[in-house]
Amino acid sequence: MGKRKLEIALQQFAKLHPDEHKPAVRWLPFQLNPDLPAIGISRADYILRKFGERDSSRYKRVALVGKSVGLDMNFDAIKVQPNTVKAHRLMHRAGEQGLQDAMAEALFRAYFIEGADLTNSAVLADYATQAGLDQAETLAYLDSDADADLIRSADQEARQVGIEGVPFFIINRTIGISGAQDPEVLLQAMEQARAG
Repeated sequence: MGKRKLEIALQQFAKLHPDEHKPAVRWLPFQLNPDLPAIGISRADYILRKFGERDSSRYKRVALVGKSVGLDMNFDAIKVQPNTVKAHRLMHRAGEQGLQDAMAEALFRAYFIEGADLTNSAVLADYATQAGLDQAETLAYLDSDADADLIRSADQEARQVGIEGVPFFIINRTIGISGAQDPEVLLQAMEQARAG
Protein backbone atom coordinates (compact mmCIF):
# COMPACT_ATOMS: atom_id res chain seq x y z
CA MET A 1 0.00 0.00 0.00
CA GLY A 2 2.84 2.37 0.80
CA LYS A 3 4.33 1.71 -2.64
CA ARG A 4 1.04 2.51 -4.40
CA LYS A 5 0.61 5.73 -2.42
CA LEU A 6 4.20 6.73 -3.15
CA GLU A 7 3.64 6.12 -6.87
CA ILE A 8 0.63 8.47 -6.80
CA ALA A 9 2.65 11.12 -4.97
CA LEU A 10 5.47 10.80 -7.51
CA GLN A 11 2.98 11.24 -10.38
CA GLN A 12 1.61 14.36 -8.70
CA PHE A 13 5.14 15.69 -8.17
CA ALA A 14 5.95 15.15 -11.86
CA LYS A 15 2.83 17.11 -12.88
CA LEU A 16 3.80 19.99 -10.60
CA HIS A 17 7.42 19.98 -11.75
CA PRO A 18 7.48 18.67 -15.33
CA ASP A 19 10.92 20.13 -16.07
CA GLU A 20 12.65 18.46 -13.14
CA HIS A 21 14.10 14.99 -12.87
CA LYS A 22 11.82 12.40 -11.35
CA PRO A 23 12.88 11.68 -7.76
CA ALA A 24 14.84 8.45 -7.43
CA VAL A 25 13.40 5.67 -5.28
CA ARG A 26 15.72 3.32 -3.41
CA TRP A 27 14.52 0.39 -1.35
CA LEU A 28 16.52 -0.19 1.83
CA PRO A 29 16.48 -3.31 4.02
CA PHE A 30 14.35 -3.49 7.15
CA GLN A 31 13.08 -6.73 8.65
CA LEU A 32 9.92 -6.74 10.70
CA ASN A 33 10.95 -10.06 12.26
CA PRO A 34 14.75 -10.30 12.22
CA ASP A 35 14.79 -13.08 14.81
CA LEU A 36 12.83 -15.59 12.75
CA PRO A 37 14.74 -18.68 11.61
CA ALA A 38 16.03 -18.65 8.02
CA ILE A 39 13.14 -20.90 6.93
CA GLY A 40 10.55 -18.71 8.66
CA ILE A 41 7.70 -20.11 10.74
CA SER A 42 4.14 -21.07 9.98
CA ARG A 43 1.90 -18.05 9.55
CA ALA A 44 -0.63 -19.57 11.98
CA ASP A 45 2.04 -19.88 14.68
CA TYR A 46 3.21 -16.34 13.98
CA ILE A 47 -0.33 -14.96 14.39
CA LEU A 48 -0.68 -16.94 17.63
CA ARG A 49 2.65 -15.63 18.99
CA LYS A 50 2.00 -12.04 17.97
CA PHE A 51 -1.66 -11.69 18.90
CA GLY A 52 -2.36 -14.62 21.22
CA GLU A 53 -4.96 -16.09 18.87
CA ARG A 54 -5.02 -18.04 15.63
CA ASP A 55 -7.57 -15.77 14.00
CA SER A 56 -6.06 -13.69 11.21
CA SER A 57 -9.21 -11.60 10.77
CA ARG A 58 -7.40 -8.54 12.13
CA TYR A 59 -5.83 -8.28 8.66
CA LYS A 60 -9.24 -7.71 7.06
CA ARG A 61 -8.98 -3.97 7.68
CA VAL A 62 -5.55 -3.93 6.04
CA ALA A 63 -6.97 -5.82 3.06
CA LEU A 64 -9.77 -3.24 2.75
CA VAL A 65 -7.25 -0.41 2.69
CA GLY A 66 -5.32 -2.37 0.06
CA LYS A 67 -8.43 -2.55 -2.10
CA SER A 68 -8.67 1.25 -1.95
CA VAL A 69 -5.36 1.46 -3.83
CA GLY A 70 -6.09 -1.40 -6.24
CA LEU A 71 -4.55 -4.31 -4.34
CA ASP A 72 -6.41 -7.57 -3.77
CA MET A 73 -4.43 -8.73 -0.74
CA ASN A 74 -4.96 -12.33 0.32
CA PHE A 75 -3.58 -12.81 3.82
CA ASP A 76 -5.23 -16.24 4.07
CA ALA A 77 -2.95 -17.48 1.28
CA ILE A 78 0.17 -16.81 3.38
CA LYS A 79 1.36 -20.05 4.97
CA VAL A 80 4.93 -19.05 5.93
CA GLN A 81 5.91 -15.94 7.90
CA PRO A 82 9.33 -15.44 6.34
CA ASN A 83 12.70 -14.37 7.51
CA THR A 84 13.25 -11.77 4.78
CA VAL A 85 17.05 -11.67 4.49
CA LYS A 86 16.96 -13.53 1.15
CA ALA A 87 14.25 -11.25 -0.21
CA HIS A 88 16.25 -8.18 0.84
CA ARG A 89 19.37 -9.64 -0.75
CA LEU A 90 17.35 -10.10 -3.93
CA MET A 91 16.22 -6.46 -3.75
CA HIS A 92 19.86 -5.40 -3.37
CA ARG A 93 20.88 -7.51 -6.35
CA ALA A 94 18.04 -6.12 -8.45
CA GLY A 95 19.12 -2.61 -7.47
CA GLU A 96 22.58 -3.28 -8.89
CA GLN A 97 20.87 -4.00 -12.20
CA GLY A 98 18.45 -1.07 -12.11
CA LEU A 99 15.49 -3.39 -11.48
CA GLN A 100 14.74 -2.71 -7.83
CA ASP A 101 11.26 -1.26 -8.32
CA ALA A 102 10.19 -4.16 -10.56
CA MET A 103 11.60 -6.59 -7.99
CA ALA A 104 9.69 -4.87 -5.16
CA GLU A 105 6.49 -5.12 -7.18
CA ALA A 106 7.07 -8.83 -7.86
CA LEU A 107 7.86 -9.59 -4.21
CA PHE A 108 4.87 -7.69 -2.85
CA ARG A 109 2.56 -9.49 -5.30
CA ALA A 110 4.21 -12.82 -4.47
CA TYR A 111 3.69 -12.47 -0.74
CA PHE A 112 0.58 -10.37 -0.17
CA ILE A 113 -1.51 -11.62 -3.08
CA GLU A 114 -0.20 -15.09 -3.96
CA GLY A 115 1.07 -16.19 -0.53
CA ALA A 116 4.50 -17.25 -1.83
CA ASP A 117 7.16 -18.55 0.56
CA LEU A 118 9.82 -15.81 0.47
CA THR A 119 12.37 -18.04 2.21
CA ASN A 120 12.53 -20.45 -0.74
CA SER A 121 15.36 -19.63 -3.17
CA ALA A 122 13.66 -21.31 -6.15
CA VAL A 123 10.43 -19.38 -5.53
CA LEU A 124 12.35 -16.12 -5.22
CA ALA A 125 14.30 -16.86 -8.42
CA ASP A 126 11.02 -17.42 -10.28
CA TYR A 127 9.75 -14.01 -9.19
CA ALA A 128 13.12 -12.46 -10.00
CA THR A 129 12.68 -13.48 -13.63
CA GLN A 130 9.39 -11.56 -13.68
CA ALA A 131 11.39 -8.49 -12.66
CA GLY A 132 13.97 -9.05 -15.40
CA LEU A 133 16.75 -10.90 -13.57
CA ASP A 134 18.38 -14.08 -14.85
CA GLN A 135 16.91 -17.09 -13.05
CA ALA A 136 20.05 -19.28 -12.90
CA GLU A 137 22.29 -16.41 -11.74
CA THR A 138 19.71 -15.39 -9.16
CA LEU A 139 19.39 -18.91 -7.80
CA ALA A 140 23.18 -19.24 -7.47
CA TYR A 141 23.31 -15.86 -5.72
CA LEU A 142 20.51 -16.75 -3.28
CA ASP A 143 22.04 -20.14 -2.49
CA SER A 144 25.25 -18.35 -1.45
CA ASP A 145 25.62 -15.98 1.50
CA ALA A 146 26.60 -13.05 -0.73
CA ASP A 147 25.51 -9.69 0.69
CA ALA A 148 23.80 -11.27 3.74
CA ASP A 149 26.05 -9.36 6.14
CA LEU A 150 25.44 -6.16 4.17
CA ILE A 151 21.67 -6.62 4.54
CA ARG A 152 21.87 -7.39 8.26
CA SER A 153 24.11 -4.38 8.81
CA ALA A 154 21.76 -2.03 6.91
CA ASP A 155 18.83 -3.42 8.90
CA GLN A 156 20.66 -2.72 12.17
CA GLU A 157 21.54 0.79 11.00
CA ALA A 158 17.86 1.51 10.33
CA ARG A 159 16.98 0.37 13.85
CA GLN A 160 19.74 2.50 15.35
CA VAL A 161 18.30 5.65 13.77
CA GLY A 162 14.87 4.85 15.20
CA ILE A 163 13.01 3.10 12.38
CA GLU A 164 10.62 0.59 13.93
CA GLY A 165 8.32 -0.47 11.08
CA VAL A 166 7.44 -0.31 7.42
CA PRO A 167 6.73 1.47 5.29
CA PHE A 168 9.11 4.22 6.31
CA PHE A 169 9.96 6.89 3.78
CA ILE A 170 13.10 9.01 3.87
CA ILE A 171 12.69 11.99 1.58
CA ASN A 172 15.92 13.56 0.32
CA ARG A 173 17.74 12.10 3.35
CA THR A 174 16.17 14.77 5.56
CA ILE A 175 12.48 13.99 6.18
CA GLY A 176 11.25 10.74 7.69
CA ILE A 177 7.64 9.59 7.33
CA SER A 178 6.34 6.48 9.04
CA GLY A 179 3.39 4.45 7.78
CA ALA A 180 1.43 4.12 4.54
CA GLN A 181 0.59 7.81 4.46
CA ASP A 182 -1.74 9.30 1.88
CA PRO A 183 -0.14 10.62 -1.32
CA GLU A 184 -0.82 14.20 -0.25
CA VAL A 185 1.34 13.76 2.86
CA LEU A 186 4.17 12.27 0.81
CA LEU A 187 3.89 15.02 -1.79
CA GLN A 188 3.99 17.68 0.91
CA ALA A 189 7.20 16.12 2.28
CA MET A 190 8.71 16.07 -1.23
CA GLU A 191 7.86 19.74 -1.66
CA GLN A 192 9.32 20.55 1.76
CA ALA A 193 12.53 18.68 0.93
CA ARG A 194 12.72 20.39 -2.47
CA ALA A 195 12.38 23.83 -0.88
CA GLY A 196 14.77 23.15 1.96
